Amino acid sequence: MLQSIAEQKTKLDPDRLAEIPLIETGPDFPLATLMAEEERAQSLLDLATHGAPTPALKVLDNISRRWLVKWKNKHLDEIDAIAARLGRPGAYFLSVNYEWACTCRVTPSPGGKSARLIRVLDWKTAGLGQTICAARVKGGAGEYVTMTWPGYTGVLQVMAPGRFCVALNQAPMPAPIGVFLMDWAANRRRVWRMPHQTSAHLLRQVCEEAETFAQAREMLTHEKIAAPAIYSLAGLAPDETCVIERMEDDASVHGGSCVAANHWKADGWQGHHRGIDSPGREKLMSSVEAEFDTDFVWLKSPVLNPRTRLAMVADASEGRLIARGYEEDGAATTTLDFAA
Repeated sequence: MLQSIAEQKTKLDPDRLAEIPLIETGPDFPLATLMAEEERAQSLLDLATHGAPTPALKVLDNISRRWLVKWKNKHLDEIDAIAARLGRPGAYFLSVNYEWACTCRVTPSPGGKSARLIRVLDWKTAGLGQTICAARVKGGAGEYVTMTWPGYTGVLQVMAPGRFCVALNQAPMPAPIGVFLMDWAANRRRVWRMPHQTSAHLLRQVCEEAETFAQAREMLTHEKIAAPAIYSLAGLAPDETCVIERMEDDASVHGGSCVAANHWKADGWQGHHRGIDSPGREKLMSSVEAEFDTDFVWLKSPVLNPRTRLAMVADASEGRLIARGYEEDGAATTTLDFAA
C-alpha cells in the first residue's frame, strides 16, 4: 500500500487536482472560512461522519459542548455560531477532537540564513486533504497563514511572516494503567477534569499575541493546556528552533535542529506512541532537507502513509509557505506556494 501511494504520486495529472483556496480574513477566520467555503465544510463533515449514526454524533456533540461550557471556553460563542450555520451534528465534537499523528522538523534553511519548519499531518479522517484551505489572517500581533478547514476553531500549523512558524503534534497517550483501551478511557476522563484550553486553541492564542520566537516559546512552554501535546517552533534566525514537549502543566524543551513525531524525547516521560511507526517517521524526517520542493519528492514511507493529509514547508523569515493536501491514494490538491 505505501509503495503504491508513492508510485501513484508520480503519475498524478496536476490539471485534475483541486487548488487550495487562500482566504483573506481577520481573527474570526473559523466563521469567515466557513462562510467562504461552506460547500467544502459540508463535504468534509459528510466524509468525517460517514457511517456514524446521527444519535451518536448528537451525544458526542453534547458531551463536547458541555466540556466547553464547564470550563468557560472563550471560543464557545464562535463554535455555537459555526454549529448553527452547519445545521447538523458533528461541529462541537470536531472542534475539540484530538486524534491525529504528525511528523515535523525544525532546522536551519539549506543556506543557513533562516529557520524552517517541515510539517506532515496524518489523520484517519478521509477528506481532510482535499478540503484543506489556507486562511491569511490579519491578527493582533501580525499576519499569519494557517492551513486549516472551514469552520475549524483551532490552529494546527501556521507561518507568521517576520515572526515564526509552528506546528502541533499529538503527544503520546499517557499510560496510567498499561492497557491501551483502558488508558484511552482514563485519559478521556482526565481531559474532562481539566479547566484549560485545548492545545490547538493555545496555538491560536500564540498566533494572535506573540510577536517574536521568544514570546511564542514562552507561551507554548508555560501556558497550561487540557491534554499533552508537542509543539515544533521555528523563528527567523537559523538558531531559533526548538521542540516543546508538553504535559498539562509541565514542559521539556529541546533546542537546535529537532524532529518531533508522536513519542517523547524527554527522559522518564511514558506513553503509548501515536500513528504509524513513530520512531521510523522521526528517523526519516531527520534526513529531509528543508528545501522549497513544490513536488515534495522527499515525502516517502513511513512519513508518507495512508493517513497523510498535509505536507508543508514554511520559512517565516522569507514569508514563504508551500503546502499540498493528500488522501489515501496520493496527492489531493496542487501545491499552494504562498509568499507574503
